[in-house]
Amino acid sequence: MFTLTEVASLNDIQPTYRILKPWWDVFMDYLGIAMLMLAIFSGTMQLTKDQVVCLPILEQTPEKSGGFLGSEPPDPSDGFWNKENAIGEQAAPLMAKRPPDSISPVGHLTQFPAFIHPQPSGVRTKLDFQQYIFVNQMCYHVALPWYSKYFPYLALIHTIVLMVSSNFWFKYPKTSSKVEHFVSILGKCFESPWTTKALSETACEDSEENKQRLAGASSLQKHLSTSSEEGSPNQLTQMLTKPGVAFSVEKLVSEIPSMTILDKKDGEQAKALFEKVRKFRAHVEDSDLIYRLYAIQTVVKTVKFILILCYTMTFVASIDFDHVCEPEIKHLTGYGKFQCTHNMAFMLKKLLVCYIVLICVYGIICIYTLFWLFRRPLKEYSFEKVREESSFSDIPDVKNDFAFLLHMVDQYDQLYSKRFGVFLSEVSENKLREISLNQEWTFEKLRQHVTRNPQDKLELHLFMLSGVPDAVFDLADLEILKLELIPEAKITTKVSQMINIHELHLYHCPAKVEQNAFIFLCDHLRCLHVKFTDVAEIPSWVYLLKNLQELYLIGNLNSENNKLIGLESLRDLRHLKILHLKSNLTKIPTNITDLSPHLIRLVIHNDGTKLLVLNTLKKMVNLSELELHNCELERIPHAIFSLNNLQELDLKSNNIRTIEEVISFQHLKRLTCLKLWYNKIINIPLSISHVRNLESLYFSHNKLESLPSSLFTLLKLRHLDVSHNSIVIIPPEVGFLQNLQHFVITGNKVEVVPKQLCKCIRLKTLCLGQNRITFIPEKIGQLVQLTYLELKGNCLDRLPVQLGHCGLLRRSCLVVEDHLFDSLPLEVKESMNQEASVPFANGYKCLGEGR
Repeated sequence: MFTLTEVASLNDIQPTYRILKPWWDVFMDYLGIAMLMLAIFSGTMQLTKDQVVCLPILEQTPEKSGGFLGSEPPDPSDGFWNKENAIGEQAAPLMAKRPPDSISPVGHLTQFPAFIHPQPSGVRTKLDFQQYIFVNQMCYHVALPWYSKYFPYLALIHTIVLMVSSNFWFKYPKTSSKVEHFVSILGKCFESPWTTKALSETACEDSEENKQRLAGASSLQKHLSTSSEEGSPNQLTQMLTKPGVAFSVEKLVSEIPSMTILDKKDGEQAKALFEKVRKFRAHVEDSDLIYRLYAIQTVVKTVKFILILCYTMTFVASIDFDHVCEPEIKHLTGYGKFQCTHNMAFMLKKLLVCYIVLICVYGIICIYTLFWLFRRPLKEYSFEKVREESSFSDIPDVKNDFAFLLHMVDQYDQLYSKRFGVFLSEVSENKLREISLNQEWTFEKLRQHVTRNPQDKLELHLFMLSGVPDAVFDLADLEILKLELIPEAKITTKVSQMINIHELHLYHCPAKVEQNAFIFLCDHLRCLHVKFTDVAEIPSWVYLLKNLQELYLIGNLNSENNKLIGLESLRDLRHLKILHLKSNLTKIPTNITDLSPHLIRLVIHNDGTKLLVLNTLKKMVNLSELELHNCELERIPHAIFSLNNLQELDLKSNNIRTIEEVISFQHLKRLTCLKLWYNKIINIPLSISHVRNLESLYFSHNKLESLPSSLFTLLKLRHLDVSHNSIVIIPPEVGFLQNLQHFVITGNKVEVVPKQLCKCIRLKTLCLGQNRITFIPEKIGQLVQLTYLELKGNCLDRLPVQLGHCGLLRRSCLVVEDHLFDSLPLEVKESMNQEASVPFANGYKCLGEGR
């Protein structure tokens, strides 16, 4: 026999699962234990006490010969015949004289004379002890109803089935893992210090936020309503009210009391919990398996209750104390009918009634559970009450199994769901990140990350943080702020302390700004860089920075969902002078023409996408600089020839093969710089001579084999770059370029340097490296302004001594093999090794910077 402890383990679940056990499940568990104990008690009693006692029932056929009932009188020689039988014979005559009422119905003596000893009353049989045992066993199986014999076992089986059904959803693999994970996360959320702090510090925020929001909105409306020379006074105000513009996100938190400081360990644990909750929600909300399994097991228990009740009620009356047994054993015992008694009948009947009562209560609770399951949508859960009681108005409603589990928890204690909701709120998570971020990034640490860029400006680059630390806004002398991969960046009102800030970089960082911060940025920000994947990532407030002068947009502007290219609001950037687009455009957005009155530089880097439509350029009448890089252009676009104010044209990295249209540049009187580098140009047309105002000409990285003499009629030319081509000869006409200051012909096939080149006495940079030059003319000493000379990679045997006459040339700016430099006289080498006493003209340094 097994113990009660072993049986109770069938209903054992982890204590942590109790929060998912509503009162009816707990009550049914106790009922199950009671039924289990009843079944075990009944089974124990039946195994130890249950028996049937039977006596044969004799037929009433009186015999005159001696008062015996049966076929034959007892034989004295029979083993059953003894002294008592003899006494019976002696009493026979006296029996005949007794009145009839003194004789029992079955013919036994009821009264004896005083001289006769009284005999045992009852039926005399011929059965011995073994036969009685046999008869009792036969009648136990034949006469007793089956339910009297198997009730304890049936009750035990039914109870076990009910217990298994009640807890099956805790054991089934596909649901137990989710339940276990949920209980684990719920317990950690309940005990997390962040939950307590988050709920305890939101009581007074609503009133403060409403006041600040009203004040901020009033000041912003006043700022945006100021009229300017172009556009209507309320143009920006109308733009602000558009549905797509949400620059000032939901709340002003800069003046709200900050959250209580958490220690680092608690903060890290809370952040891990947010991540776990997010992943668990995504995993569980996809299905309703837990809900369906719980409903099925409840239906199974209800059906089981009905089945048990139906057949049990019919067998209550069959349990009786007296039974008549007629086994077919007359040939073995001589008797065909027996009167039997069941000694456990009374006890079993009482136990059965108790079992029925327990089952009825159990069934009623099952029916109530079904009513609870189907009377309300348990696959939806609303945190409306939590949102009303706290400042976390963004707590989302959940569905499917996640919702069902929360409904079950509410039956245990609603406080669990309330505290759990804190970890579903993005506002709560952002506050936690903000606290942790500010603890980690102090003012001293940020100061250590401030650097000076090549333009000698103070800049700070923050990369992959959870937000913008508050201490950033205390760096009053910062000029450039770069924010990269910071998804929850927020620029608060404290930015007004950064009085020197004028440039902002947002790389994959859809930053939000508060209203007062936006007003400050409108007045102070001059340059903005935005890098994005989709145009929707560009913050809406960017289009409202009315004093912005430079805008750099890097990202996809040509997807199917961005047919308008998202630049419809550029018209409000009334002071924008430089627009840089690095994207994959197939046409220039027509909206850019809204900037034509004030835009002076347009840069389009197209990353290899063919730019097909450029007619919009004709309207950019004030454009002075135009760059079209990687646009797969095959010819110079005709729309460019309409830009009368154009001063610099850069068509780098296209597929241009011929430039016969260059003659049309003669109409662009202000054009001074033409860059056609990194193309496939084979020759320079003679008509290049008509573009007389050119001062800088770039033909590097093409397929040129010669330079036309007409090229050297451009007497204003100061910078000529024809490097990395296949040029063999430098025409002697190069000496006509008296204003030439920078001549670069590196990476060609030049063999001879003409003496006429030394007539360009204003040369400061001369690059002749990576050619086939064998001799440098001695007249190179006439280039007294030369500061940079590249000769490395040629076939030179020696350097002319006259290099010593180039007083501004230093060793660090003479790019040549060491053995050639060592061939120079000692005094020349010493002169070149001296530190430069004068600055390099126009800022060009010895490495040829500016080429």
